[in-house]
Amino acid sequence: MSPKLEKFVDRLPIMNTLRPRRKTKSGNYYEVRMEEFRQKLHRDLRPTLLWGYNRQFPGPTIDVKQGEPIQVNWMNNLPSRHILPIDGTVHNVDELPEVRTVTHLHGSETKPDSDGYPEAWYTNGYREVGPTFTRKVYEYPNHQRGCTLWYHDHAMGITRLNVYAGLAGMYIIRDKQEKALNLPNGQYEVPLMIVDRSFNDDGSLAYPDQPDDAADNLPDPSIVPAFLGDTILVNGKVWPFFEVEPRKYRFRILNGSNTRDYQLFLDSGQPFYQIGSDGGLLRKTVKMERIGVEPAERVDVIIDFSQFEGKEVILKNDLGPDADPEDRTGDVLQFRVSKPLTKKDTSVVPRYLSEIPSLNQNNVKTIRNLKLVGSTDEYGRPLLLLDNKKWHDPVTEKPRLGTTEIWSLMNVTGFTHPIHIHLIQFQVLDRRPFDLDRYNEDGQIIYTGSVQAPALNERGWKDTIAAPSAQVTRVIARFAPYTGDYVWHCHILEHEDYDMMRPFTVIDKDE
Repeated sequence: MSPKLEKFVDRLPIMNTLRPRRKTKSGNYYEVRMEEFRQKLHRDLRPTLLWGYNRQFPGPTIDVKQGEPIQVNWMNNLPSRHILPIDGTVHNVDELPEVRTVTHLHGSETKPDSDGYPEAWYTNGYREVGPTFTRKVYEYPNHQRGCTLWYHDHAMGITRLNVYAGLAGMYIIRDKQEKALNLPNGQYEVPLMIVDRSFNDDGSLAYPDQPDDAADNLPDPSIVPAFLGDTILVNGKVWPFFEVEPRKYRFRILNGSNTRDYQLFLDSGQPFYQIGSDGGLLRKTVKMERIGVEPAERVDVIIDFSQFEGKEVILKNDLGPDADPEDRTGDVLQFRVSKPLTKKDTSVVPRYLSEIPSLNQNNVKTIRNLKLVGSTDEYGRPLLLLDNKKWHDPVTEKPRLGTTEIWSLMNVTGFTHPIHIHLIQFQVLDRRPFDLDRYNEDGQIIYTGSVQAPALNERGWKDTIAAPSAQVTRVIARFAPYTGDYVWHCHILEHEDYDMMRPFTVIDKDE
C-alpha cells in the first residue's frame, strides 16, 4: 500500500506543447526522446524514477491543425534494464531485449508503418528491431476531424509496464468547425490525463511481481490479470488542485490507467456538458450528471464555475455502495474557484455541435460475430482471448479497403472490456443483454432484453468502446483510408499483453 499522501496540496501541472525542430516539405518535423528520469509527483513523496517522452510524465502535448501532416522521430534513449517486473513467459519476451518500445498514436488514421504495430519495436538507438518493419520517423497525416487523441507505448508483451512507467502523452487535432463554435479556449481549455499508480515508501513505482493469490508453480515475475493503483494522479501529480475563475472551462479528459475505469461526477451537484468523445465533437451537447470513462476513452466536457465563486468543487470517482472505506480513489481533482474573473466570459455551451453522417446508410459488406472469452493457461492463470484466438494465430479479420462492416462483440466473460480498433473511428449501433449462465451451460444465446440504443454521449465517433459482460455490443465502421496490418484489442493493458489482442489486415479491393 502506498504511503498515505495528503490530498490537494500540489498544483495541477499543464503539459507543455511540443515545438517542431524544423519545417520540411512533408510537414513539421518533431523529435521526442524516451528517457529515464526522476519527477516529483507529490509534495511529500521523494522523486519517482520514471520513463517519459522528453523526460516528463505525461509527455508533451502535440497540438496540430487538421490537414497539416507532421513527422515524429520517436527516439528510444532508455537503459537496457526495465524498472518494473517482466514476465518472460508472455509472448516469449524472455527471448527478446528487455527494454523495447514502439509508439502508437491512439485514434489516428495512420498508415500501418506509422501505427505502432506491437512487433515493430526497437531498442535504444535502433540497435535491435522487432520482426515487423519499423521506421525511424513516423508520419501522421492529421486529415481527420478535430479530436483528442493520445500517444503511448505499444510494445508486444510489455505495454502495461512501459505505459505504467510513464510513456504516454496527449495529442490534439484542431479544425475550423470547432474553432467557430466559441468554446472555452486558451488558458480555459485544459487537458486532463487521469491515471492510477501505487508507490513504495521511497517514492518508487509499486507494481506487483505476481497475483495476490499466486500459486507455487507460477513464473516469478508473473503477469497479473488486472491492476488497480491506490493513488490517483492528474497530469502527473497526486490528487492536485486547480485554481479557476468563476466562468466556463473546457476539459479534455483521458483515462490513461492500465485497468481502472472511472465514474466521474462533481460533488457540487453541477453537471458536465459533454461536447465530444474519442473522435471529436458530438452532434449535440449532452448534459451529464456523471460520466463513465473506460481505459483509453476520452471525454470532452465543459464545466461552468460561474455560480461557485469562492468555493471548492471536487471531481469525484464513484466507487459504488460496496467500496472499501480505506479506498481513497474516490477523489480525483479539486477545483478552487479562487481566481478573479479576468474578463467577461463570452464562451458558450452550444446546443448543436457538428454533423455526423450515419454509417447505417452504407452498404454493409460483412457482419463479424466476435466473442470475448476467458480461459486459463498452463499455470492456471486467467487467459482472456478475442474470438478464442491468440495473437499468433492466423489473421481471420480481413476487411476490404473502403467497405463497411458490423462487428458484433459478444462478451461471455464476467466483466467489461474496453475494445479498441486501430486505424478507424466507428459508430456504436446498440447493445443487447443475454443469459450468460445459460450460455455457460449449453452455449445457447438467449436474449434477456430488447436492443438498447447507445447512450447519448456514445453517439459520436468512437475508437474505444465498453463491451459489458453478458451483452452483445455492435459497432459499425468503414475500413479506410489505408490497407495493411493493424490490430484490435482490449485496452485493459494487462489483458492486451496476455493475450487479448488480434491482428487484422485491410486488404485491397481487388484482392
